[in-house]
Amino acid sequence: GCVLVVSVIEQLAQWHNSTVKAAVERLCNYIPGKYQIIIIRHMLCCIDREMNADVVCHSLKLCKQAPGQPLCHLYPPPEVSWFSTVFFQSTGCGSLTMFSSVCTFPLLANLCEKIKYVMRNKLPFEDFDGDKFSTFPTLRGYHWRGRDCNDKNTTVYPGRRPDNWDVQSDSNCNGIWGVDPKDGVPYEEKFCKGAGSQGVVLLGDSAGAHFHIPPEWMTVTQMSAKSFANLPMAFSDELDWPQFSEITGFLNSTIGGWTDSLYLRLRKRNRCNHRDLQNLSQNGGSSGDLLSLIKSLARNQLLDNPAIVIYATIGNDVCNGKRDTLAHMTTPKEMLSNVVKALRYLDSRLPNGSHVILTGLVDGRFLWDNLHDRYHPLGQLNKDVTYSQLYSFLDCLQVSPCSGWMTSNETLRNLTSERALQLSNVLKEIARSEKFTNFDIFYMDFPLRQTAEKWREMGGELWQLIEPVDGFHPSQIAAALGTSITWQKAIDEWPQVLGKENPFNDQIEAIFKDQGGH
Repeated sequence: GCVLVVSVIEQLAQWHNSTVKAAVERLCNYIPGKYQIIIIRHMLCCIDREMNADVVCHSLKLCKQAPGQPLCHLYPPPEVSWFSTVFFQSTGCGSLTMFSSVCTFPLLANLCEKIKYVMRNKLPFEDFDGDKFSTFPTLRGYHWRGRDCNDKNTTVYPGRRPDNWDVQSDSNCNGIWGVDPKDGVPYEEKFCKGAGSQGVVLLGDSAGAHFHIPPEWMTVTQMSAKSFANLPMAFSDELDWPQFSEITGFLNSTIGGWTDSLYLRLRKRNRCNHRDLQNLSQNGGSSGDLLSLIKSLARNQLLDNPAIVIYATIGNDVCNGKRDTLAHMTTPKEMLSNVVKALRYLDSRLPNGSHVILTGLVDGRFLWDNLHDRYHPLGQLNKDVTYSQLYSFLDCLQVSPCSGWMTSNETLRNLTSERALQLSNVLKEIARSEKFTNFDIFYMDFPLRQTAEKWREMGGELWQLIEPVDGFHPSQIAAALGTSITWQKAIDEWPQVLGKENPFNDQIEAIFKDQGGH
């Protein structure tokens, strides 16, 4: 973190031909008020045009070299020794351990407590009636699940079957309620009876939650106050953007692509499905992690509509930041156990008539093949940081999202893909052989090859399918293309999963328009 911040400050000074102090002030002015305190103003005494960010952060003692561990650096080391006593004395900087936890700052303490609660429980922080749905967008609120329309009534929430055809009020938050004065028939009964209403639920990892760090945060040639306007929202959503994801996206994207999601397509097919979405994803989530995450599912087997559940841990069962990364990968036996346990739990919670789609793991060799010699946003100004350098830096720190794929070691990349294929085959066999009472199971490979082919046909380049800052996750473009491929596969092979198209969609929209959109 220190290296990233110092790099940005140094480049801001260079780009605007200003002093380091002016660059720090410029950056602080870009960032929304209460977050400015995170900027390390004390580093002014240490930043020098002759010192790169690695040197500065080690001299501040924010970065340390543990005994017996390699020296981690993003930039080429200077010719002089980094750790001579003379060097440290000349900088005049003491230890800044006070920055070891931003949660000690009074202005951030409350936010940190909220985030801790959310991280532990994966439930909306603001949920006054305890039905697992919220009227607040972030902190696992309605960016993650359909928006509650009455947070004071635990029997009112998205996804439930209507109470008495919603004659008096909207019990399922799909916006359809009341009685048609022309014939006395409730609108919900007229438009939604027999329509096969169902929701969509994602059980996934950071790719499903749509992890994204805006490249403008690190690209000084594009940086402005506007670049950081969404920073508070991004932090309180764990740097995820589920409102744009390929399964649960519902807003127009503002992060470098367009939104196309399974939820939006199901809603268009049947307007009665409005707001029935849940994104139960976790950064770093593996098949083992989902066993606890799945308990945050909001579905009443007796009162709610069926659901389409997407089970998609596409990488973390083989991805970790450990030096002995192969030893920490999920084995096929463990994968079988974890997934079957999760499916048994779903069988005890999902209404009858639901569907589960198991998604195979990605082949992450795509990352190195398409990025390793390209410049990272931090390296674009001076042409000095490639993705290969970034991967090595993260791997040295043991914080790499995936040491097995984000590496120059071709043998290791191949072994990681081999394990990923083994785990995908486990999922495929589960879909073929396991049977459950309340849902049927389908399997699909992660559509990376088809996505790449489609993007090429559209005139794009393959590196654009990867998030530019972390060099790991699928980009917004890849998510949108993946949606269309998944949808087409479902139409061709599993038409029973999608349900029939509601013939009353146009009439529902007309009623909404007449009522001012309520």
